[in-house]
Amino acid sequence: MAVQFRDYYETLGVSKSASADVIKSAFRKLARKHHPDLAKDKKAAEEKFKEINEAYEVLSDSEKRKKYDEYGSNWQNAGAGSGFRSGGGGPFGAGGGGGAGYGGADASDFHFGGTGYSDFFEQFFGTRRGRGYSGGGGGVDFEETPQRGRDIEADILVTLEEVLQGATRQISFRKGSSPQAQTYTVKIPKGVRQGQRIRLAGQGGEGGKRGEAGDLYLRVKLQQHPDFSFDGADILHEVDVPAWQAVLGGELTIPTPDGRAKIKMPAGTQNGRKFRIPGRGLPEKNGVRGDFYAIVEVAIPETLTPEQKALWEQLAKLG
Repeated sequence: MAVQFRDYYETLGVSKSASADVIKSAFRKLARKHHPDLAKDKKAAEEKFKEINEAYEVLSDSEKRKKYDEYGSNWQNAGAGSGFRSGGGGPFGAGGGGGAGYGGADASDFHFGGTGYSDFFEQFFGTRRGRGYSGGGGGVDFEETPQRGRDIEADILVTLEEVLQGATRQISFRKGSSPQAQTYTVKIPKGVRQGQRIRLAGQGGEGGKRGEAGDLYLRVKLQQHPDFSFDGADILHEVDVPAWQAVLGGELTIPTPDGRAKIKMPAGTQNGRKFRIPGRGLPEKNGVRGDFYAIVEVAIPETLTPEQKALWEQLAKLG
């Protein structure tokens, strides 16, 4: 089945000239609207949420956006797919010679499902890589030596809820032209981290001459969240605060992964000030959770009514 091009700008409802701030704002608005926890049709919301996340992952990354803009709907003619390709060397290929190894299974032969990414993203931006025995070479006879199959790497998108609670996920993958997809139950451990690899033993490239199969590694990528960003084990949340409230102080009610929390903001709070809530971040290896930080973003009004303008002018005279 042919892979269909995805218009990420259309998905987020922004123009191709949109700034990073506009793209970020559009993502947050749509992500909150279609978040599975808030929708009546949870399954439909999950699919829409994945589409929005995928679009934002590409358009918020300057390198990915540049590649996407350069090739657009002609992506297939650009040698798309950044996974390992034997003898490659196209703009997205890992290059290298030596063939695909025994069993003809290099990383570009693997087709995945259930990783959280569309087929288009997998082929255009996927980071599948093969490593291990590359086969052939130099006239040396390897017939009597068992050769281990390639190890294969692919990305898996993991949600904040899965990081906090752990989960099991059904992953499907198909090798080469085989019509039969294999399904594997993957355990996502509580506290899994960005960049961590989950190993599926023996599910990589086939070995040759009695050699064992390689392994499949799923490299964790944290799903974008409309309200939170991540810094190691810490969770960050930007709070929009009206200028008058930053001056006068008051109580703020903010969302956290464990429910809403209240913080007291003193008078004269400056833009960028952080308020720490310990133990509400991501789990670390020792089981202890990181911290949660609410970061004040003072919101300056872009337009004023005549009455508001007059009040600001009075304040200016007093200052």
